[in-house]
Amino acid sequence: MGDQNATLNNCSISDFKHTVYPIAYLFMFSLGLVFNLISLFFFISSSLRRKASFSPINILMLNLLLSDLMMVCSLPFRAAYYLRSSNWAFGDVTCRIMSYVFYINMYGSVYLLAVLSMVRFVAIVKPFAYVRWQNSRRAWMICIIIWLIVALMSIPLLGAGTSEESGRIKCLELNPSQLGTIILLNRGVLFLGFVMPFAVISVCYIIAAFYLLKLKKNRQNQRSQFNHKKSCSLVIIVLLIFLACFMPYHVVRTLFLEAELDVHKNGYRESCNYIESLRKAAVITHVLASGNSCLDPLLFFFVGENFINFWRQHTPRRQSCIIEQNVKVLEKINTDIERRFTMI
Repeated sequence: MGDQNATLNNCSISDFKHTVYPIAYLFMFSLGLVFNLISLFFFISSSLRRKASFSPINILMLNLLLSDLMMVCSLPFRAAYYLRSSNWAFGDVTCRIMSYVFYINMYGSVYLLAVLSMVRFVAIVKPFAYVRWQNSRRAWMICIIIWLIVALMSIPLLGAGTSEESGRIKCLELNPSQLGTIILLNRGVLFLGFVMPFAVISVCYIIAAFYLLKLKKNRQNQRSQFNHKKSCSLVIIVLLIFLACFMPYHVVRTLFLEAELDVHKNGYRESCNYIESLRKAAVITHVLASGNSCLDPLLFFFVGENFINFWRQHTPRRQSCIIEQNVKVLEKINTDIERRFTMI
């Protein structure tokens, strides 16, 4: 979604945008850069210590972190634009890339979260199936497919470049003449980029939560209860973060675009209150959607740690040994394959 239409003098929220966006973007840049770099260092150093290739989970997380880093690095450009009173100083190509990066990050994150949810679901409910799924090449292929889908879906955004108005170079603004096309695209993206992945995530986590609660009833020792509470809490946190970052944005974006189309056709009529409220809500939800780049590193660090504890605590001793042996065998096979390719 583009930012609110600044070309209209009536019902303008320019002061609101020029206050909220720079503060939020610079804060998220500082926080997100630190968190993502720390997480990236953790993944790489962990792999080097074990002298093994990334597991499928770590490959998915690595792609998520790289997506977040790409988004975080674009935030200073956005902040500078609003600090300069909506005057773009970085060229037309950079302007086109800004919107492209935002949508690639958001929908790349959504799809990666959906795949991670399915993998976690299998790891909790079907640990043996999870062991069979341990294939780095398959994980890389999934990530490549996700990036290709998101990149192709976001290509229309490259058409939104700069424009000159009142001696200022405008960027990141909504073009009223393209509202009809944007609304049609929004309806398709709403289903493919939000409703469908959210349904997958919800089903996976709800079933996993019921499975954990069932195990809690069967095992009443204190340590087991603590681990189950922690697992269920993490499932709830994942859903809440997804709802906080992405659901408000998609709901408000849909309402906002329809309202802007009505304003473009019929004017403001009697009151500005509704459109002003929607525009301010669009600013806030846009910030929330960008904020996923700060939350992902912490979330998946704790979730990954929790699943390791889950496998150790809730898998019978014999099964744990079998799983550990299978993982070691798979790691050895992957290492041998890598050595052969290196020799070639």
